[in-house]
Amino acid sequence: MTKKIMNVKKLLLLFVAATIATTSCTDQDDNLFSVPANIEIQDFVWKGLNLWYFWQGEVTDLADSKLDNAEGYISFLQSYPNPADLFEHLRHPDDRFSVIVDNYDVLQNSQQGTSATDGADVRYIYLNSGSPEVIGYVRYIIPGSDADGKDIHRGDIVYAVNGQSLYFNSSTDNNLGLLDAGSYTFNLADLTVNNGVRSITPNGRNIDLTRANITENPILVNTTFDVGTKKVGYIMYNQFISNFDAQLNDVFANFQGQGVNELVLDFRYNPGGFVSSAINLGSMVTGQFDGQLFTKFRYNDKIQPILTDEQENRYFRSSLSTGAAINSLGLSKVYVITTGSTASASELVINSLAPYIDVVQVGTTTTGKNEASVSLYDSPSWTFGDEQLNPNHKWAMQPLISRLENSAGFSNYTDGLNPDIELAEDLTNLGVLGDENEPLLAAALANIAAAGRPSNSNTNKVLPIEGITETKLQRITGNRMYIDLKVGETDDHLKNHKIIINE
Repeated sequence: MTKKIMNVKKLLLLFVAATIATTSCTDQDDNLFSVPANIEIQDFVWKGLNLWYFWQGEVTDLADSKLDNAEGYISFLQSYPNPADLFEHLRHPDDRFSVIVDNYDVLQNSQQGTSATDGADVRYIYLNSGSPEVIGYVRYIIPGSDADGKDIHRGDIVYAVNGQSLYFNSSTDNNLGLLDAGSYTFNLADLTVNNGVRSITPNGRNIDLTRANITENPILVNTTFDVGTKKVGYIMYNQFISNFDAQLNDVFANFQGQGVNELVLDFRYNPGGFVSSAINLGSMVTGQFDGQLFTKFRYNDKIQPILTDEQENRYFRSSLSTGAAINSLGLSKVYVITTGSTASASELVINSLAPYIDVVQVGTTTTGKNEASVSLYDSPSWTFGDEQLNPNHKWAMQPLISRLENSAGFSNYTDGLNPDIELAEDLTNLGVLGDENEPLLAAALANIAAAGRPSNSNTNKVLPIEGITETKLQRITGNRMYIDLKVGETDDHLKNHKIIINE
């Protein structure tokens, strides 16, 4: 079996033709050569990145001239027997988040909040600076998971798995692979801090856990507080998942009904998700900016010049994709709780609201991810729904294809967004999520009570946490913001598929 490869001009005409309604393929654009079947996956990787990758113009081996010499192109692909190695070779040095998978089922499930998990959301850190010893602290438990109902809770310390103390010397010298098993035992310990040095004492609690596919509801907590004469809404939202947009809208309907006039968005553990869900949430917070610019996409030099306004820009909206009216609060200020685990679509909400309303950030500096990615499949339209999806493999890519900026043109936050009220989580006093005494929420409520005046909670002396990994980052979609590519059809129906850039 061989596969035809088209030149870049024809790819653009075929796959981005949604921007030019009258565009069609002509014989003069045909410049085809055959690629051996044993490198069809590598060919898919190169073509997808050559067209869509944000840094395409800066990666020498993604230059269009690669296709000028068929023999050289084929030889280049054959030099990478593993498609993942080719993908890594083509990554730009500034790219921290693009990913390739050999089974797109896992990718799709993760984007909708489904993953194999024991239900304990854990962040793994060095016990002390300069030491390879690793501990994990439980951030929360997913309702309905294996961990739910067992004797493991927020703030518990994991020091070993199956009796083996955790360590991390380097990416190739560590035993965190113990966490990849289908089942295991968490060995817990008590944590103490003396003179800036952490120490652990095993406490005899051993928790048997089993991983299973769970669809996590990203709305972990939602409640309201009375602060003086103000009604404060609080929501802990842990991922931007489009399947839960309606439930999120219901939460805001409840906030409306209770007369909420102050809002705290808790994004401390939110790694990102769908741009569409971020726009919906921003519209729920506000409502008075319907139709105004929320965010602008910046693509590579191939894609950007031929986009329509609808494809290049995203606007505040008044309804969900289902047609249901968005329940908006019409606020002029919002509080957002952040940590170093806050990324991508979470940062997009903060940055996109900032030109319009007062955004008060509480916590620590965010990750710093201002790019969006897209799922690319081996089909003529790059989409999963294409009837010509290659049946020979299940590889897919999630490359970064766009940088997002707000209505003021600002997008320079690769080092993260800094808090207005700086307060780090304290492993010895994490508190209960959604409780008014939980330190980060308490700081936000104190600022609301003080009518925005500086309070004594602006700084704290907490031992720095050197993070290694966390449960969410072990998922395919960790720290990623993504848009959809959907197959559009012409009046002739299943002919001449064209790409519609959609969030």
